[in-house]
Order: sequence, then structure tokens, then C-alpha cells
Amino acid sequence: MGVVAWLKSLFVLQLLIGFVFVVSGLIINFTQLCTCVLWPFNKQLYRKINTRLSYSLWSQLVMLLEWWSGTDCTLYTDQATVDKFGKEHVIIILNHNYEIDFLCGWTICERYGVLGSSKVLAKHELLKVPLVGWTWYFLEIVFCKRKWEEDRETVFSGLNRLRDYPEYMWFLLYCEGTRFTEKKHQISMQVAESKGLPKLKYHLLPRTKGFTTTLQCLKGTVKAVYDVTLNFKDKQNPTLLGIVSGKKYKADLSVRRFPVEEIPDDEKECANWLHKLYQEKDALQEHYEKEGSYPGPTIIPKRRIWTLLNFLFWATLLLSPLINFAWDVFVSGSPLLIIGFMIFLIVASVAVRRLIGVTEVNKTGSSYGNVEANLRHRAALCAVILLFTKKNLIKKQKKMNEILKISSMQHWEVYRDITIDIT
Repeated sequence: MGVVAWLKSLFVLQLLIGFVFVVSGLIINFTQLCTCVLWPFNKQLYRKINTRLSYSLWSQLVMLLEWWSGTDCTLYTDQATVDKFGKEHVIIILNHNYEIDFLCGWTICERYGVLGSSKVLAKHELLKVPLVGWTWYFLEIVFCKRKWEEDRETVFSGLNRLRDYPEYMWFLLYCEGTRFTEKKHQISMQVAESKGLPKLKYHLLPRTKGFTTTLQCLKGTVKAVYDVTLNFKDKQNPTLLGIVSGKKYKADLSVRRFPVEEIPDDEKECANWLHKLYQEKDALQEHYEKEGSYPGPTIIPKRRIWTLLNFLFWATLLLSPLINFAWDVFVSGSPLLIIGFMIFLIVASVAVRRLIGVTEVNKTGSSYGNVEANLRHRAALCAVILLFTKKNLIKKQKKMNEILKISSMQHWEVYRDITIDIT
């Protein structure tokens, strides 16, 4: 392991990155809350400000993928399609097989200038997640409970509200509804068999209602549908924790553009079109499994430096006072302060880990993480702090002993002088 890789694996650095993301996110959320006063007077100004604020938060995660992890993203598409990126409102259909598939999508959004205005049809539970759900709320993300009877009015009103959005937006849809696991796949294919639909090998059966409703509400605003199929070289199974640890991945994305005019208006025919699209996506995945790549030309979009500059700004703003405070605590030698600071670090690490856990799931559908490694990191950190504290206390004790010794000698000299004077 090289020096750079070793530094990226250090729990302390990972915790500092998490601290910057969480605290900057809370500041951004508070600022977004303050911008709500603009909505009744100038809705478009409110949207433009919140687009930039959202970019300032999400680009920190993109920075982790691009600059910290160094993950490569290669597009398999033609230049004519790429030339339209960031210049039109579109619906994105992305397969949901990986923990960081949303992050790869955000990376492409960032490189073509639509990260801050990107949208998603999200499950309602995410609204309660700090930073993620709160930022999406101010960004007018459409939340649904996956029960059409309850969602109908909310989804229609939320989508219709976006028809006059001033920034070019990419509206992401996970038509499978949930992340792919073997268990979910078995159940999904049983449903496909019962409905007489072709079985899929690498995808779940798409839920057509969300797609047909989104297309219906945004027609006239949205110009095209981009079908994106994501895979990783060498059958890698990337995780957000791996990205935070600096692990590099190689992502391949097949992108196909379908003008809205080519998609049927009738709801049933539109649903059939989506089923056929997923059969084609399955064939693309089959090709990738055999060949290790998608068919067609490749384009590697260049990284932009704005994500790195944005993170450095927040890191400089937030870490300087934190490091100064930590140093003052440790040199104070106060066991109470040091133990309190250690508790703060542990709580912060658990909070960051739980935030990562929002997206973390393995192929069987259960939450996981390298718990043993994390515990070792925490134990090592605590041991270092305690050792530092012990050494500090020993130094202070030695210094106190010297003071007492000098003080005792001085008292003896005074006592001796008094005794001589009396005698």
C-alpha cells in the first residue's frame, strides 16, 4: 500500500471529511430554509439560489468519487447525444444494481452542469433523512409512498410544479422501484410470469406507473428520455464506504437517447414501450457480461475542478476552528475534556456511518459494512488519544513534583534562616 492510499484509509481523515459534509450540509439546509421567504415573491430566484446551494452539498460527494477515489466514468454513446447533455430537460432511466449508482449519475450531471438542478422520484422515507431529504425538500424533489392511491395527488402536483423550472434538469427514475437483489429478482420474475411478461436476467420488472405519469406531466417540458445502463469493470461491487476509503473503481455507462415524440402517448402502449426498453437493457447487460464492455463508441468526459474547490472552501472554513479546539483540549491535559472530546468523536463517527448506511446494501438485501475494520480504527484512535493523555499527565505530574520540590527547598531555607536568627 502506497503512502497516499494509506492516508486515504485513515479513519481520522475519513471522519474529518464526514464532519465537513455534515456541518456544511446543516449550514446549507439552514440557508435554504431562510430562502423560503423568496418563494411568494420570486419563485424562480428561489429556485436558482437553491440549485447553487444543493450543488455545494452534492458536489462534495462527487469530489469523493472523482478526486479522492479517482473513479473513472466512461460513456458508451455517440457524440450527437453528448452534444445535447445539459441543454435540454430530460428523464433519466437508470438501473438500480449498485450502492453508488446514484453517485455515478451525479458525476455525469456535474460534468455537464446540471448537478444542482437534478431531480429524482424518491421514496417518502428519505424525506426524514438529515441533509439528503432536507436538501431534496427545498429542491422540490417529488416524494412518494409507493401506494398510488395515496401518491396520486402528491405526484401529479409535484411534477406539474416543475414544468416551468428555470434550470435544465435531469429527472432520474429508478423504474425497478428498489435496488436489485437475488431475492427481489426471484419475486419479480414470479410476477412477470403471472402477467405473461418476458423474464429479465439482470433487472427487476419495471414499475410503469411512475414512468408514464412523469412523462405525461412533463411532456412539453422534457425533450427526451435517456436510457442509462451502468456496470463496473472486473465485476466490481463498489460501495460508498469504499469510495470514502479511497478505493478506485471503473464505471461504464451506456447512454441511449429517445426523443419524447418517439414514445407512445397512450398509457398502456407507453408501459409496453418501457417493458421493451428493459428487455434491451437486459441484452446490454448480457453483452457486458460476455465482452466486458458495451457496444458502440466511448467518450470520457473531463473532470471539472469546481467540486474540489468547493470542498476545499468548506474544509478551510470548518476544519481550522475544529483542529484548534482539539489541540487546546489535548494540551490542557484535562481528563474530563479529553474524554468528552473522545465521546464527541465516537458519536460523530457513528452519525457519519449511519448516513452512509442509508445507501448501503449488499446483493442479498441486508445492510453491511466493514464493521471489524471500523472498530479497529476506532480502537486505535482511542488508544492514541489515551496514550497522549497519559503522557501529558505524566509530564504535568513531573512538573508539579519539581515545583513542590523547589517549594520545599525554599521553605526549608526560610525555616533555617529563622532558626539561626532565634538562636
